Amino acid sequence: MNSVLSLQIQPSFYSTMQCYSLLVSRHTGILWRSLKYLGFLNTYHYRIIKSNSQIPFTWISLAPSLHKTLAFYLNGQRNRFSTMPEIDKNEIDPEFYSPPSQVRGMTKLDRTAFKKIVIIPVLKVRQEMVNKLVKSLKKVLLQRPGIKRVIDDPKDEGNKLVMLDPYKIVSDDSFEESERLLLKELNVNPQISSFSLELTYENFKTEEILRAVLPEGQDVTSGFSRIGHIAHLNLRDHQLPFKQLIGQVIIDKNQGITSVVNKINTIDNIYRNFQMEVLSGEENMITKVRENNYTYEFDFSKVYWNPRLSTEHNRITELLKSGDVLFDVFAGVGPFAIPVAKKDCTVFANDLNPESHKWLLHNCKLNKVDQKVKIFNLDGKEFLQGPVREELMKLVEQPSKERQPSVHIVMNLPAMAIEFLSIFRCLLDGQSKSRKLLPTVHCYSFSKADDPAKDVQQRAEALLGASLKGCSSVHLVRNVAPNKEMICITFQVPASVLYENQQMNQEEQFPKAENLEEPPFKRQRTSKASLEEQSQNGSAT
Repeated sequence: MNSVLSLQIQPSFYSTMQCYSLLVSRHTGILWRSLKYLGFLNTYHYRIIKSNSQIPFTWISLAPSLHKTLAFYLNGQRNRFSTMPEIDKNEIDPEFYSPPSQVRGMTKLDRTAFKKIVIIPVLKVRQEMVNKLVKSLKKVLLQRPGIKRVIDDPKDEGNKLVMLDPYKIVSDDSFEESERLLLKELNVNPQISSFSLELTYENFKTEEILRAVLPEGQDVTSGFSRIGHIAHLNLRDHQLPFKQLIGQVIIDKNQGITSVVNKINTIDNIYRNFQMEVLSGEENMITKVRENNYTYEFDFSKVYWNPRLSTEHNRITELLKSGDVLFDVFAGVGPFAIPVAKKDCTVFANDLNPESHKWLLHNCKLNKVDQKVKIFNLDGKEFLQGPVREELMKLVEQPSKERQPSVHIVMNLPAMAIEFLSIFRCLLDGQSKSRKLLPTVHCYSFSKADDPAKDVQQRAEALLGASLKGCSSVHLVRNVAPNKEMICITFQVPASVLYENQQMNQEEQFPKAENLEEPPFKRQRTSKASLEEQSQNGSAT
């Protein structure tokens, strides 16, 4: 009696001249080693009628005609499944989940071109046992976007087919002992069957799509900074011809993203913003973000915001206690000022950018701290020599019996903040020395030196005109790019710097290092993957 088999041919094998013999036997069933079995691109289904004798085939000679004449069987065969042959895990195609090869070089997104048939292992399970089985076999189930892991059995209405991960389950023996015991307990036959599954654009991940589209061997951008509804990319030159496609894919694959932008220059102006182009989606750049339980709204095209600094914002906030004073020299839209104000601290926040100043006012009201934050729109130098100096002088003049608050000055402008340190020299000239009023400065800087901590400390000392040896600490904020660190140096301004002609002993001038909040700097080792991602994100700080 004749029987029907569902076979697949991979067109890419035609050029490599690889083929295997298929032996069909009435008694032994299918010995299907072949054609790499899994992960074919553009597969074609057709029927082979089996007689009582074995029939050898030379697939290479048949392929050109089968490609054209037998493609109409695709839909009819798509949902067929059969007993899964035993496959060596080493034979599973590493490109199993790669989109079809013809999408390579695509610059305008065509979602219909991403269709592909793959063969996956399935378990045949009685309907009433499905829920318990799925919960217990979670780690070996198929995990693909938009794919149901349990489907109807086309041959038996009372059964379901449970889809398994082809990288983990290749035969009955792939199950662990506990899993086999469970199958036995539920009276489920552990025999693996195969199922022809159609993958479409919706079932591929962002990185898989971009890796298939971009030139082979080139870096793929799948990571981005998310600012509310906006995805921010830093594309490299080889990715620019595909920028609209990249933008659309990111919108498709990330819920809530409705606009994708690419930075087209570095932060090279006094307002700390950069030019950008919209790659895909809406032009609206006014967005809302949540960070550390606070809400911020702003126009991303006109102000500076970096979601990678969330941890750093929180770190500094935790250093201040109720009643302390914060001077935020380059405040932006308020990620330091607002959380600190919520701790019942007195905050003076400044930013030169009129847009940042506007949104800082807005965000203080939004977070209900507008009565606790005094806001300025000045150059950093003017802010330090004006409002900061005036408030410090008031604190110096307070009666000694009153509690002296801890004073912190945050200078988060890593491209140039360190240059402002010279302003502290004789800032309180003429005032009586006050060892209790030595402001703690948190100054941010970039460094490409082999020893970033030493580099930043030496530059800070040169501008202050005093040694910080033993009385400063350095915190690594993040790797901006390979061999480029963003770090924060923390120190109390020496009295000899703040007060002119005031003679103080070493203990009075320099607080001990253990009194500072951060441990000595240790350069962190960064993985290659992390460096690649960070370099994609460019010099944003």
